[in-house]
Amino acid sequence: MTSERFHTLVEAYGADPRRWPEHERADALAWARAHRSEADAVLEEALALDAWLARDMIAPPSRALVEQIVALAPTPVPVHKAPSKQRMFWWSGAAFAGAGLAGALAGALAMSLVLLGNPPPSASDSGHDAAHESPSWMSTSFDGSIDEWGDE
Repeated sequence: MTSERFHTLVEAYGADPRRWPEHERADALAWARAHRSEADAVLEEALALDAWLARDMIAPPSRALVEQIVALAPTPVPVHKAPSKQRMFWWSGAAFAGAGLAGALAGALAMSLVLLGNPPPSASDSGHDAAHESPSWMSTSFDGSIDEWGDE
């Protein structure tokens, strides 16, 4: 036991050795007997704080206050009226599906506005045959004529 550890124990747990951690109690008492003057000063200061803290006791609530709190407390919901987990799951699934549908509609609307806002160039504008070649913004992996597919 060191002086610093003894000071820490007394500051944390007070002057009463019964409140000190059991595994350190014997060492702390032995240190206090060996260093009587320093231990007495620390314990005296802790005793004053312990006495001050002991004076500040809060009276238990009166019976009238307890009854008033109980009377004002909300009543519990009966089990048969509580929403079932199955019903709550259904609503969460419906909300998820609705959010997905709203996203799909927003994406479709955005793409239609982009495509309608930029009409494809005509054959006379580009200088080549527009019947066999799609503009790059409309191309997909399935683009091109059937003749280019080969024997597949």
